[in-house]
Amino acid sequence: MRIGFGYDVHKYSEDRKFILGGVEIPYEAGLLGHSDADVLLHAVMDAILGALALGDIGKHFPDTDEKYKGISSIKLLKYVYEKMDNSGYRIGNIDCTVACQKPKLLPYIDRMRENIADVLNTDMSFISVKATTEEKLGFTGRMEGVKAYCVCLLEEK
Repeated sequence: MRIGFGYDVHKYSEDRKFILGGVEIPYEAGLLGHSDADVLLHAVMDAILGALALGDIGKHFPDTDEKYKGISSIKLLKYVYEKMDNSGYRIGNIDCTVACQKPKLLPYIDRMRENIADVLNTDMSFISVKATTEEKLGFTGRMEGVKAYCVCLLEEK
């Protein structure tokens, strides 16, 4: 059994789509990043890579490499899944929290969970995604960006 923790943050950008958990959410701004800036999936990937002691997403998908520019984080998560699978592990569970003042995420959470479960070849009941606003405190409360935390448990197959 292995435990991993992931964290990521991206600031808002008016010229981008808002993508979270592989779901495009209608909003006036998206998140800035080299890939699609899916802060939730980035935290999930970092948690899994951390549990496997394989570094972080910057090591595997450097923002200096043009082949990752604008790439879907779903594709990157598939790569991380293959690393996990080839290492002899499967998902025990994943628990995520997204801190985001706006937009409201509740209507999209089940689709995010489905996307993550599909890529990681597990049941949706093992994937938790929660959202909080942080009550207008800090950079997320000031609507400067979004952050996500993730804890994962990997089990030997």
